[in-house]
Amino acid sequence: MSGAADSGYAILLAAHGSRDPASAAQFEQLVAEVKRLEPGRTVTHGFLEFNTPTLDEAARAAVESGAREVVMVPGVLLAATHAKNDLPAELRTLREEHPGVTFHSGAALDLHPLLLEVCRERLIAAEAAATGEVRRDRTLLLVAGRGTTDPDANGDVHKLARFLEEGLGYGASLVGYTGTTKPDLPTALGRAATLGFERVVVLPYLLFGGVLLNRVNAAVAAAAERWPHTQFLTAGPLGPDPKVAQVFLERAHEGMRGEGHMNCSLCKYRVAVVGYEGQVGAPQVGHHGGVRGLLARAGAPATPRIMPPYVPHPIEAASFEIIEGLRDWDRVNPADRYAMQRLVHTAGDPGIVDDLYFSPGATEAGVMAILRGLTVVTDVTMVQSGLKRQNLKDLGVNVWCGVHDPETHLLSRETGLTRSASGIRRAYEKFGNDCIVAIGDAPTAIFEAVRLIRERHWRPGLVIGLPVGFVGTQESKAALRGCLSVPRITNAGTRGGSPWASSVVNALMIEAQNRLAAVGTAQAEAVQAETAQSGT
Repeated sequence: MSGAADSGYAILLAAHGSRDPASAAQFEQLVAEVKRLEPGRTVTHGFLEFNTPTLDEAARAAVESGAREVVMVPGVLLAATHAKNDLPAELRTLREEHPGVTFHSGAALDLHPLLLEVCRERLIAAEAAATGEVRRDRTLLLVAGRGTTDPDANGDVHKLARFLEEGLGYGASLVGYTGTTKPDLPTALGRAATLGFERVVVLPYLLFGGVLLNRVNAAVAAAAERWPHTQFLTAGPLGPDPKVAQVFLERAHEGMRGEGHMNCSLCKYRVAVVGYEGQVGAPQVGHHGGVRGLLARAGAPATPRIMPPYVPHPIEAASFEIIEGLRDWDRVNPADRYAMQRLVHTAGDPGIVDDLYFSPGATEAGVMAILRGLTVVTDVTMVQSGLKRQNLKDLGVNVWCGVHDPETHLLSRETGLTRSASGIRRAYEKFGNDCIVAIGDAPTAIFEAVRLIRERHWRPGLVIGLPVGFVGTQESKAALRGCLSVPRITNAGTRGGSPWASSVVNALMIEAQNRLAAVGTAQAEAVQAETAQSGT
């Protein structure tokens, strides 16, 4: 550890944080071990969420100690969103806050040989404490990973399982995850129980105990009760082991030398990885502001987040006043009135109302789908482009359009479907029922949606079908109108288009936002009243 270790930089160990105080305490033990291995070095630590000190507080402490160079080392096992997005965003903020300090970035711990040694120690300890003797070739190893949205990190869990299976002589290995991705741990345990092994040993590839380890222990206990003829063992997490501390130091030294590299060749943010092409170049934005230092604030009075109501532009407001007087709106279902008025605003023609069809409860189903956080699926990017960005951001609504994805092109080529219809089929496979479908361009997309609803029992939260044109347009709308199994919004005739479909979704989002604003205001008033009463 000579060379880089002799310079006067500080190390900032950046942990995720946990609702379980024991997990934070174990991380602090690991920090103490890092300090023991490198005495005289300024070593601070902070948390992304829940616990204190926060990362900005830890960085401030390092700077106040006199450090003019600080290397941040992610306290995470694998490089996923936290290491690739959240921590770089934090690092950028720290550089802005401390312009006279140079901040360096270290890599995640990853599959370091020392960590493999710790895994072996945990497995041997679990086997030694078990009753009876079972040969390794009669034992299945099940590695329980945290689970992320990054296939690169999830794949590393499989790689770890293979290393340990072959290196230690297990009969087979499987992988399960505690959340986010598949297979979940109960499913993986069920698969393991059916393969005929005498023993299944579960290795939680986690740094510390806490909520996720409790989840692992509960799943293993349930499996042991369900399959009593198979012996289930659970190894411990890595914990505040000196070998883990050594890996932290090695990552810090690499970061100072500019060698803290990630696996960029399979990073979904840098290259077009199969199935994740749309995430190339995604901005590095932190996602932990709402829970930063949350546990330290637990005793403080809660301040409800108030969602502001939708405020239309003055010209938009004036337009809707005119629209209100263009016809007798009392004959329109009050629940559908605003969405219809937005369509009139888009089309510039109040006569379109007579051709519109809203199935009973369709508007309410769409608003509730927005409030539930369902993904909005569009047939073309024009519909996606017409959605109000601020509403999408405020409500946290995700939008997906697969028309230009390579997989959609391949599916279209192999099946003969149009690309818009292929995108709808992919949405069925990708999201199941957890989506709203907004079709504004392609009648073929409506026909495919109707087929999936009838033949595959697809049940999206709402289907909006408002394409424009002369080929198949009226027929596709008639097919959707007769599709009684789902809430649906469409019209008769050839008029429509992507702006129409966008307008309906915008109307749903505005209604959802106004409902949240009303609830938030009521909650805030209740808190203020309670505070005033307690103060008297």
